[in-house]
Amino acid sequence: MIFHPLDASTHVLPERMNNPFYYKPDALCRAAASEVQRKIVASAPEFKAEIDQGKMFGVLIVKKGRDIGYLSGYSGQINGRSDWPGFVPAVFDYLQPNGYFKQHEAMISALNERINALENSRELEVARQQWHDEVDEAEREIEAFKVEIKREKEGRPQVLTPEMIRRSQFLKAELHRKKKQFAQQIAAKSAMVEAIEADINALKTERHQRSDALQRWLFSHFLMFDDKGNQKNLLDIFYPMVPPAGSGECCEPKLLQYAFRHQMQPISMAMFWWGASPREEIRHHLQYYPACNGKCKPILRWMLHGIEVETNPLEQETHQTLEWIYEDNDIAVVCKPAGMLSVPGKNQRESVRSLVLHRHPEATGPLIVHRLDMATSGLLVVALNVESYVNLQQQFKQHHVEKQYVALLSVPHKGAKHGQICLPLRPDLTDRPRQIVDKVHGKEAVTDYQFMDDCRVKLYPRTGRTHQLRMHCAHAEGLNNPIRGDELYGTGAQRLFLHAEELAFDHPKTGKRLHFECQAPF
Repeated sequence: MIFHPLDASTHVLPERMNNPFYYKPDALCRAAASEVQRKIVASAPEFKAEIDQGKMFGVLIVKKGRDIGYLSGYSGQINGRSDWPGFVPAVFDYLQPNGYFKQHEAMISALNERINALENSRELEVARQQWHDEVDEAEREIEAFKVEIKREKEGRPQVLTPEMIRRSQFLKAELHRKKKQFAQQIAAKSAMVEAIEADINALKTERHQRSDALQRWLFSHFLMFDDKGNQKNLLDIFYPMVPPAGSGECCEPKLLQYAFRHQMQPISMAMFWWGASPREEIRHHLQYYPACNGKCKPILRWMLHGIEVETNPLEQETHQTLEWIYEDNDIAVVCKPAGMLSVPGKNQRESVRSLVLHRHPEATGPLIVHRLDMATSGLLVVALNVESYVNLQQQFKQHHVEKQYVALLSVPHKGAKHGQICLPLRPDLTDRPRQIVDKVHGKEAVTDYQFMDDCRVKLYPRTGRTHQLRMHCAHAEGLNNPIRGDELYGTGAQRLFLHAEELAFDHPKTGKRLHFECQAPF
């Protein structure tokens, strides 16, 4: 059974569906999720063994006729299956053993094997070694011959005899001949290497073409429904962009697809993580998470375009004020409230930059030297002219600016009371603005910390990466303790309890060291 009845007699159903990208699970979603979690605990060993390594699950509260119930689903596959009992199936099941996808996937795998075999072949190894040996031998012999020519030349008298001239001409011709001979030998050895590498490159080109064609075939067969029964494939939904790999396989589109295909009305939905956290991302067991932006946002916009959905409060216009800490002709220092953007976004929300320009219409240049996340409150220095902007930018680049933050963490801290966190970060390309830890391609990110009590910690960023403090607190290799109210990496609350409390820098015109404080409102 895929439709699971729920007792909703004591609940008032929402007038609008919740926003998959910004929500707090309602009581019905929590009840459905708890039921799914109990079933997971009692599931088959092979099922549970894989999901314990980490898997996203989701529930969708639906109305079927007069009945209220829920659908449950999971992202991707579990043990290579998209049809586990009790869960909604895949939008498009491309995993049939003898189906088109598997057949062409096998062709690509065979190409991979041929490429790996050639790249690691004894033939290529020997050819490359012979080529390098030929180059080394040529360099040694030619250098030795040049030394011989030089020695003869140094031993000649100032007045050369005809015999000496002929000898000199012979040596030059011989050097030219040796260079030509070695060049031919090197070219022959190089050609052997190039022939094998040409075969490898041809196979890689074929692999790329086959992979691209198979991916497009796959996306063309993901036909997504809306609530009126209209269909659109992923290529059309994402056009002119190419859909990211795995699009259409997350919980949210799978749940909505099943509901629309079976004439069920979606009411609310929630997604939770089960199992171990990935090494790169931040995912906590049983924590609820919003839909991803890269894969899901275009799809869900299409699927839900005819349904009234709650607005995202982050996209609503607000009216807040700045606290002005210091001002002169060159700079201003302000205390930004939580919920205000540092620079203008896509909507009409006010920002630090727009409010500074309103107060200082004479200001020139970019103004905003550094930023705080919208959810973070605290001190910012703003440049009121280009010269000050350039000077302050240089101070930040040279780590001459000192910043101190204060944060409240989600649970009492049990580890070291002070220390340093070094976890390189980069954007999650399929789910911006989230960041991930990447020890190969990430940028250096360093934070010192000092606990004031079990939950209150002072943070000293030595670098300025996006979401650095939030990631370093939440990640398992950092403090493993999300900042309270962190909706991206922890659990939401009335606000994000992170505040830029102190800021010190040199005045861009006078050179005087300035220090500012703005006490945290928590």
